[in-house]
Amino acid sequence: MPTAYVTAPPDAATDIAELLVEERLAACVNRFPCRSVYRWDGDVHRDEEVVLLAKTTDERWEDLVARIEDAHPYDVPCVERFDESATLDSFGDWVDAEVA
Repeated sequence: MPTAYVTAPPDAATDIAELLVEERLAACVNRFPCRSVYRWDGDVHRDEEVVLLAKTTDERWEDLVARIEDAHPYDVPCVERFDESATLDSFGDWVDAEVA
């Protein structure tokens, strides 16, 4: 069961999270604020962002990534995949049922 790690600006994060769940691309999306420091176009930026952790399935991974790229306001959104090696069976079953 993969989890997508995504960063987004605060004004877009809620919409992206809700879109992924409403379209059944993710069973749930956890959101929490973070402060990011990064280089973009040669300058160092310091921004408030929101980290999204979207739980999905192998079968829906590519669709989830494509939808994030489509909905995300950044030219180059951060989307990373974490594969869980161990989860509760009941949680994995729930994710499978919700991401149909």
